[in-house]
Amino acid sequence: MRYRITHKTAYRYSEPASLSQNELILKPRMTATQTVGPCRLEIVPQPQYLSERIDFFGNTVQGFMVQHPHSELAMTAFSEMEILPQGSPPPESTPPWEQVARQLTAHTGSNELDAYQFVFASPLVAVGAAVREYARISFPPHRPVLAGAMDLMGRIFTGFTYDKTATTVDTGVDQVLADRKGVCQDFAHLAISGLRSLGLAARYVSGYLETLPPPGKPKLVGADASHAWLSLFVPGFGWVDLDPTNNLIPGERHITLAWGRDYGDVTPVKGVVMGGGVHALSVMVDVAAQT
Repeated sequence: MRYRITHKTAYRYSEPASLSQNELILKPRMTATQTVGPCRLEIVPQPQYLSERIDFFGNTVQGFMVQHPHSELAMTAFSEMEILPQGSPPPESTPPWEQVARQLTAHTGSNELDAYQFVFASPLVAVGAAVREYARISFPPHRPVLAGAMDLMGRIFTGFTYDKTATTVDTGVDQVLADRKGVCQDFAHLAISGLRSLGLAARYVSGYLETLPPPGKPKLVGADASHAWLSLFVPGFGWVDLDPTNNLIPGERHITLAWGRDYGDVTPVKGVVMGGGVHALSVMVDVAAQT
């Protein structure tokens, strides 16, 4: 599948801001199944400088500063890409989860050593007893690691309610577990916490999901949204993506933007502003399939 993506973030200030400095992670990654074409970033008003770097996890980070008074700030990223089908191993053919945890701890190979950094708690993903107890139900002794992870994903899908008002970006996994409510970010964090609590490597993935309109209805521009899921490391294969919000292994409709330990590593837009008073935020995402 080929896609053209538009992601616009805009701020409107109640009084002029004197300075705005931001970092953006809005340029999709190149992966084995994702080829990125032309990308373009538009910023209004024109920034005094714009830089680009690759962060620790391999994501592209763009930084800029507007140093003159402005009442509005708009950042629009345009991207084109092609997504190929993503394969995954048969779940029952993957190694027992205990063996995987031991391989990660022992750093039996370079891939395991690289994945080991995703075994530990991170700023937005605590690893505690309550989540460990919840995850262990999906991982009885000797269960294949991907089979267990898919069972955990299915339990989150069926046992939790998608509710945009239930959480904020700072809501912890223990609170999500207690309330059984949240959004894609929360479900990804919860699954990651559960896997890490068992010594498994799991990373947070941000991106986009093409949404399909109801039968007979036209697709609305801007109806798509940012999305989040996770990846599990499986020795001998690599990373396998899992989407607990939709209870599936991502395919051609999932577009990877960035990955890291948790949402804090891949926040699409973050920064500081001087002045500006009260601000209003608007975000528009459009994922358009190309023929």
